Amino acid sequence: MIPDRRPHRPMIGSFQALLLAFPVALFPAALVTDITYLNTAEIQWTNFSAWLLAAGELFAGLLLIGALVSLVRSRSGRATLYFLLVLALFVVGLINSFHHSGDGWASVGTFGLILSILGALLALAAGAIGYSSLGAATRLRDADLHDRTDRPRPVEIAR
Repeated sequence: MIPDRRPHRPMIGSFQALLLAFPVALFPAALVTDITYLNTAEIQWTNFSAWLLAAGELFAGLLLIGALVSLVRSRSGRATLYFLLVLALFVVGLINSFHHSGDGWASVGTFGLILSILGALLALAAGAIGYSSLGAATRLRDADLHDRTDRPRPVEIAR
């Protein structure tokens, strides 16, 4: 079989990978500040969470546009899953931001913590899907080139 020598493109480009780094960092950081607020009852931690969520939403919105472009360009199952994860991240993050904008003492609570956990998990899952596609084609192509040699392979005798 002749190996495929067409150039492989990653699912997301370098700019989209840069945008993806922010939600991957900001949504889990908001979860940490929510947990810290629940342990200390220091109201400033809810302010930190609100700002982290606002910044995460900004980058998730830009990332959603890039994920839509990747979906239209690629139309693969992986691109569809990535788009759905980013869309869910945006929606959950938006609801979480609205919840955190309420009264300071009641802005986290059980529902806010659940939303922060969901947002962090969705951000990490989107990061895993998005970043795993960056170098996969190159690694596969390089592994194929290293396996191919011009010398004959030794014959194994079955016993």
